[in-house]
Amino acid sequence: MTPSLLILTDFFRAANKALDYATNLARPLGARLVLLHVRRDSILDPEMFTGELSDLSKEATAMALSRVADDLAVPVVTEIGHGRVAFAVADAVSRHHPLLVVLGRPDYSATPDELVQTTALDLLRTAPYPMLIVPHTLASSALPRRVLLAVDGEDFTIGPHAGVMRYLSRTLGVELTVLHVAPDAAADVSEDEVMASVRRTGLGVDLPVPMRYRHMAAARPADGILQAAQAGDTDLVVLLARPRSFWGQLFHQSVTAEVLLHSPVPVLVLPTIA
Repeated sequence: MTPSLLILTDFFRAANKALDYATNLARPLGARLVLLHVRRDSILDPEMFTGELSDLSKEATAMALSRVADDLAVPVVTEIGHGRVAFAVADAVSRHHPLLVVLGRPDYSATPDELVQTTALDLLRTAPYPMLIVPHTLASSALPRRVLLAVDGEDFTIGPHAGVMRYLSRTLGVELTVLHVAPDAAADVSEDEVMASVRRTGLGVDLPVPMRYRHMAAARPADGILQAAQAGDTDLVVLLARPRSFWGQLFHQSVTAEVLLHSPVPVLVLPTIA
């Protein structure tokens, strides 16, 4: 079965940036693109208040999707969904079984974090699946080589999603650095313990170079991850989204939410099983 990448598009700048990035990814992965536009007419839509929504008619949407597909240099299929995005994505995922769901991050700089209800966060809460978020400010769509895997030192399991990460890492030839952020310079878990927790998932298998370890001291984990992402030596941040992050009442204070909103580089979110 040909692998695929599921791309959400609303024809705005952020979606176009994500499409460029996904197209570059699809080539070495031998993947086709599934281009999904969701007609978002629900008052429950998480971006009805803060985001830009396309108001194209069904016919105009179909024509726009066709034009976009015709300009792509990789195999592509197009679909139009309806209603809440999370449900439309879950339906598409169940039929296409993509490697990743890819979407762009619009400009939320004028909106306080606590008011931002993004599609990415809605998807994580209602239909967790490996998801790649591409910021609208990204200057280059070059393939990621230097990948930062942020961990909290606790054991984790990502089940079938480990295969996706291994496939991406092996095919792209990435250099994987494991980042452990702790409040104090003297971490409560050792480098050996952190690296062992990653190796048990199989994420370090078949890499072109051995995994590296990096420790940062930061009172807030999100601050440490964002500082590392801004250092200029990282092309992609990988986050582990634990189930408790999806349902917590203070979700917007979670590490996942903050990094998704502010990372200068693309973020790959891998939902954990435990």
